[in-house]
Amino acid sequence: MADEREELIRKYALRNAVKFEGEASVGPVMGKVMGESDECREDPEGTKELVASIIADVNELTLEEQNEELEELMPEFFEEDEEKEEKALPELDADEVVMRMAPYPSGPLHIGNARMILLNDEYVKNYDGKLILFYDDTIGSEEKRLLPEAFDMIKEGLDWLGVDWHETYYKSDRMDTYYEYAEKIIEKEEAYVCECSAERLRDNREKGIECEHREKSVEENLEDWEKMLEGVYEEGEAVLRIKTDMEHPDPAFRDRVLFRISERRHPRVGNEYRVWPLLEFSWAIDDHLLGMTHILRGKDLVIEDRMEEYIWDIFGWDHPEFLHYGMLRLKELSLSKSKFQRMISEGDIEGWNDPRTWSLQALRRRGIKPEALRDFILDFGLSSTDVEVPASKLYAKNREVIDEESNRYFFVPDPVEIELEGEIEMEEARVPRHPDDPDRGDRILKTGENVFIPREEYEEFQDEEIRLKNFCNIRLKDGKGVITGVENKDILKIQWLSEGIDVKVERPDASVEKGLGERNLEETSTGDIIQFERYGFARIEEKDPYYAVFGHR
Repeated sequence: MADEREELIRKYALRNAVKFEGEASVGPVMGKVMGESDECREDPEGTKELVASIIADVNELTLEEQNEELEELMPEFFEEDEEKEEKALPELDADEVVMRMAPYPSGPLHIGNARMILLNDEYVKNYDGKLILFYDDTIGSEEKRLLPEAFDMIKEGLDWLGVDWHETYYKSDRMDTYYEYAEKIIEKEEAYVCECSAERLRDNREKGIECEHREKSVEENLEDWEKMLEGVYEEGEAVLRIKTDMEHPDPAFRDRVLFRISERRHPRVGNEYRVWPLLEFSWAIDDHLLGMTHILRGKDLVIEDRMEEYIWDIFGWDHPEFLHYGMLRLKELSLSKSKFQRMISEGDIEGWNDPRTWSLQALRRRGIKPEALRDFILDFGLSSTDVEVPASKLYAKNREVIDEESNRYFFVPDPVEIELEGEIEMEEARVPRHPDDPDRGDRILKTGENVFIPREEYEEFQDEEIRLKNFCNIRLKDGKGVITGVENKDILKIQWLSEGIDVKVERPDASVEKGLGERNLEETSTGDIIQFERYGFARIEEKDPYYAVFGHR
């Protein structure tokens, strides 16, 4: 295993050296190997020493020698430029770029929404275009309820991501415009009011049968449309349908519904409107009227593309260009806003800041940096392939960003107190705040005859020699630690404290782990991202008492 670790480190050291004209650096190499190897993560101190040693050796080579060895160890490196080209966003054939991001305000933005947001933002920034924030706040299904607080939470998430937008619209403010174009499409004899039940409508579409309402006159349809608006029809008794080919090979495309009745109260406009447009009609109108040049959406919404084009053709309008991307999923991760809405309302979770929601607010609490999330998302480009990746890929990106800024501290989870037997040669231990930045100085940790160590390691390593990091080596036996020396051996190194302050750490599953933190934590500020050595990165959320939110290892 040690050989595998050395080979991994050497590959990334060579890669870093070649990238930077022969000089590799510890930080980026550590970030890569810690993200890729469990063995490296389990022994961060030993890994760091090994990285420093291998980098010193690699930097002694000439650039030509580094290239030759890297080509042998990691030939894929020399294909990276080609891969980056494939991942880069395709160029747009346009003099002007106007795009829109259209979140549905049933909750805050989460990591799954970030791809839509950041791809739009990146394109508009690349072309010095215009980006519109358009709240898609029409009344949806019973399961997807609009939340009043979601509007502000979405803006908060966009600000955190560094997204710049130029105009803001709400679909709920544009209902009269949709009604105006509904009448126009009726007058063009391209839509009709249908009173079929949902079951009959579905059955007719599957069989390609035109319902009797399809042949009503324009006057009859306009009259029935007014009845829908005025409340003569109850919810579910009538819809406005578009006329398409009832023999179309896709039954879902046959005479789709454009408007339906909903009596649900809207968080912005109350009960002012009772007839609501479906997605493709409202977008067909807005994408034309607001001058969209490119429409970016998931590849699963291709039928909506076809409906928009069908409506544009009815009105004789030009077509914007569609751009599609595939689904990006994180393994073992659920991103259902309706599920989290239900959990919040039932008191199972306290709110959208809960780390299990993976909302942008929750990611920020955990110390995920927006630039890391952006880099993670843009690595996948505009590929239409569905991809599923482990969260460790995001964590590796974040580690590269936060490692340099994060001071180190000891945290002893679930501490067990043991008595040290033997001569204690130092009254205090000196530990660097950051191993790569001596200018930050050392932390001072008091030693003593009794120390606290993590229960897990106390139970697992009985009768074995381990090292209290930066202090001494001990052999655990019968509730004691027999001092065996002070030399820095190649043995397990653990954190320890002879005194400390109570600290709670909220884990990604929202469980809270209690432990003892070193007193030097008093120098931190709320919001600081730190690294608890051998435990992981965390963000200080409260200081009285100390409460941190775990990010990742």
